Amino acid sequence: MAYNSILDWVKFTDPMTSSGYPYGDVYNLPYDIGYKIWELISGLIAWLIDLIVPGNEVSTFLTETPLLTNLLSITLMVVVIFAVGFIVNLTMIWEERKVLGRMMDRRATRVGPLGYFQNLADGLKTFLKENITPSSADKKGYMWALTILIGTSVLLAFMIPLSGRWFIVDYRTGLLILFGLFAIAPFMILVAGWSQNNKYTLLGGMRAAAQMISYEVPMLIIFASVALMAGSLNINDIVNAQHEYMWYIIPQFLGFIVFIIAAIAEAERIPFDLPEAEAELVEGWQTEYSGMK
Repeated sequence: MAYNSILDWVKFTDPMTSSGYPYGDVYNLPYDIGYKIWELISGLIAWLIDLIVPGNEVSTFLTETPLLTNLLSITLMVVVIFAVGFIVNLTMIWEERKVLGRMMDRRATRVGPLGYFQNLADGLKTFLKENITPSSADKKGYMWALTILIGTSVLLAFMIPLSGRWFIVDYRTGLLILFGLFAIAPFMILVAGWSQNNKYTLLGGMRAAAQMISYEVPMLIIFASVALMAGSLNINDIVNAQHEYMWYIIPQFLGFIVFIIAAIAEAERIPFDLPEAEAELVEGWQTEYSGMK
C-alpha cells in the first residue's frame, strides 16, 4: 500500500498506551520525550523508504514494532537526561568561573555570550591534545581506573530522580545504591595514581583518596539521618515526606551545613582543591593523564 503523505507515517501517540511501556501506570517525561523523538525519526525514515519502495515491510517494521520502539525510546531517553545533566554542569561551572573572575578581578578569555561556551572551548582543546600513555605505567589500571571513575559519576546522575516523573530508575533502596557508588571513587583515584608509576601521582592519589574518604563519613551520616526521618531509602519518598511535614533543613540545619561542606570537599572545589591544585601539585593524581583523559 502506497502512502503519499508524511502524516501517514509520523504520528505522535501516548507512550503509556504502548505495550512496551516500561513504567506501568507512572508517567515518565524523559521517556515520553525519547518516544516522541523516535516516532519522528522512524516516521521520516519510513516515509522516505516508502517513497522509493511503496508497500515495503521495512517502513512498517520501523513504526509498528513495540520492542524496537521501546528500545530506542529508552536510548533516546538516556541521551535526553545526559544532555540535561551536561547543560546543568556546564552552567554551574560557568557561574563558578564568573564569580571567581569577579573576585580576582580577572577578565580571562570568553567564548560565546558572557563566556558561556568557554567550557566547551576548553573541552575541545583537551580533545585536540596528544594522547600519551607513560611507557612504565600499568596499562590496565591506567585506563580502567579513570573509566570506572567517570562511569560511576555519570551513573550517579542517572540514578537520582529529579521528580516523580523525571527519572530513569526509582529503586526503593536508591539511597543505598548511591552510597555504594560513592565508595568506588576514592579507590579508583588511588589505583589511578598508583598505576602511573610516578611518586608524585601516587602521593596525589593517596591525598585525594584520604580527603574523599574523610568527608564521605559525615556526608553518609547526614544521609542516614535524613533516611531515618523519612522512614525510607527511596529518594522520591524522602522528598515527598518533606511535602507532608516540613523541610528537613529546619530540624537538620547543622547537618545541612556539614553536608554542604562535605559535598564541596567531595567535588574538590575551592577551598578543598588541594588534591588537584595545579600550582602546588602539578594536577596531583592526574599528572600523567593527557589529552581527552
